[in-house]
Amino acid sequence: MIMKKYISLLTCSLAVAGLVSCDMEAPSQSSLDAETIYTTPQLAESAVMAALDGYGTNNSYRNRIMRFGAINTDIEWYSGTNYTNRESANLDCANYDTEPANTNLNTGAFWTAMYQGIEKLNTACKYLEQYHGGNSSLSKLYAEALTLRAVMFMDLIKFYGDVPARFQETTNDNIYMPKAPSDSILSVLIDDLGTAEDLMEWSAANYNSQRVTKSFIKGLRARAALWACGYALHDVNGVAQYRKSSREELSEQKMWQLCLDECKDVIANHPAKLQDLPFEQNFRYLCEMENNKNNESLWEIPFGTNRGQLLYAYAPKHTQKDQYSFGSYGGQVCMVPTYMYDFDPQDARRDIVCAPFQWSASETATPEASKITGIYFGKLRYEWIPSAYKPTSQDDAVNFQVMRLADVYLMAAEAENELNGPTNAWQYLAPVLNRVLPAAKVSALQTAYTASKEAFRKGIVDQRAFELGGEMIRKQDLIRWGILDEKLAETKTKLKALAERTGDYAWVPEKLYYKTTGEKIQFYGLNPGDTDDIGKTLVDNDGWTGKGWLVSNQENQLTDDIINGLYVVDKPSLHCVWPIPSTTVSSDVSGYLNNKYLGK
Repeated sequence: MIMKKYISLLTCSLAVAGLVSCDMEAPSQSSLDAETIYTTPQLAESAVMAALDGYGTNNSYRNRIMRFGAINTDIEWYSGTNYTNRESANLDCANYDTEPANTNLNTGAFWTAMYQGIEKLNTACKYLEQYHGGNSSLSKLYAEALTLRAVMFMDLIKFYGDVPARFQETTNDNIYMPKAPSDSILSVLIDDLGTAEDLMEWSAANYNSQRVTKSFIKGLRARAALWACGYALHDVNGVAQYRKSSREELSEQKMWQLCLDECKDVIANHPAKLQDLPFEQNFRYLCEMENNKNNESLWEIPFGTNRGQLLYAYAPKHTQKDQYSFGSYGGQVCMVPTYMYDFDPQDARRDIVCAPFQWSASETATPEASKITGIYFGKLRYEWIPSAYKPTSQDDAVNFQVMRLADVYLMAAEAENELNGPTNAWQYLAPVLNRVLPAAKVSALQTAYTASKEAFRKGIVDQRAFELGGEMIRKQDLIRWGILDEKLAETKTKLKALAERTGDYAWVPEKLYYKTTGEKIQFYGLNPGDTDDIGKTLVDNDGWTGKGWLVSNQENQLTDDIINGLYVVDKPSLHCVWPIPSTTVSSDVSGYLNNKYLGK
């Protein structure tokens, strides 16, 4: 009987995000019902966890957000990017000229799912704030509810910019709301997360990266602080403004200090230290679904069986159904090829992150070189999924990792540099580099990065790229730093130099040479000093294969049409968020919601 009441209590919330009013005048649940639910830990937990359902819905994080969210940067771009087909639904999602009626996004599923989740969490926060006192389990659930609501609002800000600030349960009086500036929402979230972290205890016992911990709350608060004092795109009376916040409580000095304090607390108290966690192991644990072992992972969106297409989007491509993949899956998001060449060849991250291979067209497939416009991300791989969990559809059930410990160290380094200079900041960057580079290389970077604040800033821009590439973080970093236009233009210039093999890329061979032994693949042609002459010798004498790379059949593979598809507007910063889906706009009879500032 109690569970039936709980289900009924949530019914109205399901209509809110689509701006469809439920019957607010109908008999409501009594205060006794709410008290029963939110004073019973098991029922309260079910109510809070129900807010996560929207992540698994179609066109939300299950698939479309994985494939199209936060891409086309100096690191990631959509597979098959080009200028000619820029208006196609897939490319239109990523090239900074997205239409409100885009068929991938126009169902409004993600927008709707997030506001449905927020509505459920508004209810949970209201009653848990009232009833949690003195009960440790309920206090933790209140902290979790506040944190999950912050995650959802930050996702809405990340993808849509200014959005309605719906922090109370919906009534007839507030069912239609105008957009609020994203910095004003972040200010509320920073306060909420401060409340949440005070309610959550540090605990190394029963660690589970699918549940909110104190480490994640503090890490998320640090991230919110950096977003809040950085650049963002705002809708100001129908005019797009790309600027920093003018809110006094969000000043750079205050937010950098907040970020640093939170990160230092995580580094001091988290149950593991970064230097003890091998870089590759984090990603293997994700694929192996070992959320109870992965101490680098601070929080993951949990996907159940037959939900979540993370590997379909970000794993190396499998050409057909084979021993690991149920079909032609993987590789929806590719790597901007200059990113791979930016790595130091001795950086242990490169050969994990960068996967210039795909799996052959065979039921017992082997890896083979792909193409320069089909370099995949290798952090997540179908072959790492245990056979017991082998996917039987596009959905692989691998959790999406929202934050990991390395990000906290990098945020600490960034904030410390801004506040106290590069010498002090180095202590937080060093552990990130020590686990992936030889000592001599780390020493050289220390000398270069600590030369000045500006040199360290550039180091942070570079190292966040090498560490976090392919994790849907880079675009927001470029936006908040105010360098999105600069970096995208620079990337086009670098791509043209690579295509012509000039400047830093003059050494790159025309072909990529590879040798497969079982399911292992070796490459020649990726490091400075590698030549086509030696590659040909390997082919002639040692059983290697030469793959047309920059040039194939006497045709350049990295064309201007492909390069110019990275972005198709003059100033990407003025188009760096998606328009609100047209179905959502048309259902807003108040007229509050529109995309005029984007020219849509």
